[in-house]
Amino acid sequence: MADAAENGTGAPALSDRARMRAIIAGSAGNLIEWYDFYVYAFTALYFSGSFFPKSEPLVQIMATSGIFAVGFLMRPIGGWYFGRYADRKGRQAAMVASVLMMGAGSLLIALLPTYAQAGVIAPLLLLIGRMVQGFSTGGQYGTAATYMSEIASKGRRGFWASFQYVTLIGGQLVATLVILALQQFLPETAMKAYGWRIAFVLGAVGAATIVLFRHQMHETSSAKERTADAGSLRALFSGNVSALLTVMGLTAGGSLAFYTFTTYMQKYLVLTVGMTKETATLIMTAVLVVFMILQPIMGLLSDKIGRRNNMVIFAGLSTLLTVPILMALAKAQAPIMAFLLVLAGLTINSFYTSISGLFKAELFPMHVRALGVGLAYGVANALFGGTAENVALAFKQAGNESYFYWYVTAICALSLVTALVMKDTRKDNPLDKLSL
Repeated sequence: MADAAENGTGAPALSDRARMRAIIAGSAGNLIEWYDFYVYAFTALYFSGSFFPKSEPLVQIMATSGIFAVGFLMRPIGGWYFGRYADRKGRQAAMVASVLMMGAGSLLIALLPTYAQAGVIAPLLLLIGRMVQGFSTGGQYGTAATYMSEIASKGRRGFWASFQYVTLIGGQLVATLVILALQQFLPETAMKAYGWRIAFVLGAVGAATIVLFRHQMHETSSAKERTADAGSLRALFSGNVSALLTVMGLTAGGSLAFYTFTTYMQKYLVLTVGMTKETATLIMTAVLVVFMILQPIMGLLSDKIGRRNNMVIFAGLSTLLTVPILMALAKAQAPIMAFLLVLAGLTINSFYTSISGLFKAELFPMHVRALGVGLAYGVANALFGGTAENVALAFKQAGNESYFYWYVTAICALSLVTALVMKDTRKDNPLDKLSL
């Protein structure tokens, strides 16, 4: 069978071999993108003093976490821009452009002067670099979710689309492994002086390699769908308000829980549980490996029971168990216990993450799919995922850290209500109209 042949719609009819290559190519870009994004969170413990040198350690971390949150605030803008671009010009071009932009942001951060060298210009440039990364990530998520959902074959979309989060977690895992390797070869003084810069340089180089994969990303949208109205806000808000609210309601709890048990957890294990940075990194590395393996398993489950049921299970368990898990974790003494508790939180979250992009894409028609997914996700993620660290650290500084546990629970309860009333896409799925 040929790798691709015209199917009559203007889109290529793919063989299984070509489809697999396209998924790998799209996943590679996603992995690179998320490595670049997460390496900031994992190196913040080392470089915060270089940009905010006169503050207390906790205040320094809060400042760098605030800039981390600003990156999330750029996501809705990136989601709008690249979503519009993907719906009008194609998924492939939007994905490549967003990854290259992410690499540019990483390179900028890697070359930044310190506060001692440039004064207030240093944190300002850090903010600009993070804004570029946030803008890029906002675009990558919507286009990658759309592309992975459209390129996947009917009946196994949950399995194949789960590789968006396999590579998202993979990027986070690679970032963790890079930091772990640097910790083994460099003393802490060297990590603070220049070691953290190495991680950003590696991300910039990785982003540049995405150009090598671009020809394997078969376009999933056809020319006839790229009308003048495609990717416009007017077209999006015409008949898709319910889908937008559903995506935002589920993303709120899903993203908040995800960032609580991943990026913030690195700091939680150090600042609250009292573990060393090296032990926290080892625990999170082990957890992320298992979490990554869970994604296709949960994706396959959604192919059997439906996306809505996956969402109900995630939101219901998160509402019931977030407080007990975090309270037990705060008192954990042994690393193995901390590992099991963090893994419990992320196992619950995997019912959401495995099909995070897919269930969103299934709610929108082709001509506004990338825009709808990227914009709705970007807004909810900025409000709840991107602020998770700052909210948690603010409660901690005020002496009421346990309030954060209840905050996460309340948002997950909102997601549960959303899941209970959301559309069951097994009955009417826009992706079934594709003939790739």
